[in-house]
Amino acid sequence: MNKQNEQLEALTEIRSMMERSSRFISLSGLSGVSAGICALIGAAVVYYHFHVGLNNAAIYDYASGTSEQRFDFFAFCFITGALVLIASLAAGIFFTVRNSRKKGFGIWDTTAKRVLINLFIPLAAGGLFCFALLYNRVLGLIGPATLIFYGLALLNASKYTLNDIRYLGICEIVLGLIASWFMEYSLLFWSIGFGVMHIIYGTVMYFKYEKSN
Repeated sequence: MNKQNEQLEALTEIRSMMERSSRFISLSGLSGVSAGICALIGAAVVYYHFHVGLNNAAIYDYASGTSEQRFDFFAFCFITGALVLIASLAAGIFFTVRNSRKKGFGIWDTTAKRVLINLFIPLAAGGLFCFALLYNRVLGLIGPATLIFYGLALLNASKYTLNDIRYLGICEIVLGLIASWFMEYSLLFWSIGFGVMHIIYGTVMYFKYEKSN
């Protein structure tokens, strides 16, 4: 009986080592929660600043107004987006590093690099596409496009990390496609995709992989 237990423990250890060598499993659910909170705060700031309801079509009046209105609109949205991104990345790095140290894993290994590369390619393509939409003043599709390309990035990176990322990616893509048909509510869909869904995903991940350990 002891021999069987030792063999099972050995197989479990081998499986764990193979998983660590092929997948980046140090992602923290709290990173997703913090990113979602930052996104919701950013969306709330935009809603409050431009004095609009759930229907954000009125925002586009600023983008098609005078040159001063257009500058204020783009500057405010850019600064708000940059602050949300910086805060999300900072919180994500903090919680992921903490989770990695807690588990005794390396944070910057081959699998981590693969995850970042596979994330970066669709995100870079999406960023350039969104700039093209901005240049041509197709503002209503920017929100849906960010959701779609972000979902594609998650799908692309899920090969090298936890499988749960794949489901989040699929949800983001579906939400982005729906939002493309309701452009006047694109900011609302963006808030759901980057805010609410991240919080739900992060909470599930935390209780599934971290809370029990």
